[in-house]
Amino acid sequence: MRTIVIEPTFEAWRGRARELLLEGVPPEQVLWSDEAEEPCLFGAETAPSSPRPPASAGPSLKVSSAFMDLARTTAAHTAASRWGALYRLLWRQTRGGEPHVLALATDPDVRQIQGWAGAVRRDIHKMHAFVRFRLADTDETTGREYFVAWFEPEYRIVPLATPFFKKRFASMDWSILTPHACAHWNGTHLHFTPGQPHNPIVKEDTLDPLWRTYFRSIFNPARLKVQAMQSEMPKKYWKNLPEASLIQEMIATSQSRMQEMLDTEARPARPAPRNAYLDSLRQRPAPES
Repeated sequence: MRTIVIEPTFEAWRGRARELLLEGVPPEQVLWSDEAEEPCLFGAETAPSSPRPPASAGPSLKVSSAFMDLARTTAAHTAASRWGALYRLLWRQTRGGEPHVLALATDPDVRQIQGWAGAVRRDIHKMHAFVRFRLADTDETTGREYFVAWFEPEYRIVPLATPFFKKRFASMDWSILTPHACAHWNGTHLHFTPGQPHNPIVKEDTLDPLWRTYFRSIFNPARLKVQAMQSEMPKKYWKNLPEASLIQEMIATSQSRMQEMLDTEARPARPAPRNAYLDSLRQRPAPES
């Protein structure tokens, strides 16, 4: 039995998995761990400080890009058994004679890994939706503003989620701080640093009232479904959302606001604007049926 201790990253797992695969070590002979501080029953093989020379023995093994994408996503999960499950599925695709195992939706290994990957994707979606930047500083020389945001993801998704912000907010400098890792963008380069245990952002930003105004303006009391809203916006995210302070009030007043909407007389329709092109369309004969 071999115990492998790695950093909790896809790259660390991929490197050791490749070595074990080329050596022909089956999954049942490997124990995976990413918590080096915990004592192991067997002697642990930690990741080497310098890359090991590639193994020369063994056949050339092909791994599908679909599996690598799935493994990269699953690696962001925090389940302790994910590394072993990924290696077992990797073994089955290559040395186990099951190259199309990912197509077996009812396979226990595939279902488990797809479930982990789905949870990670949902967490990424929540991060994209609920990150709120606050102005932290302004460069007096260039006038360039620096924004910072705090988010508490459930999984280690920062490297997977931040390219979205790099593309969407490419023209401003920003940092996204989380307990797992922090991402920083300076307009040209994206880099990562260790996470922070607590939210360092304490003051309200000038953009917070704008978020609340926007949220209040798009709220439709006639379409309120509290359970559906909390499913899409779980309460654990509310403490970091400036607009969340309005939610209880808007729920409480939704019935009266809806009745007010029903009691309001309909406004008269405005006449159609004069437009030569639209007038020509109205004058065209109706097509024959």
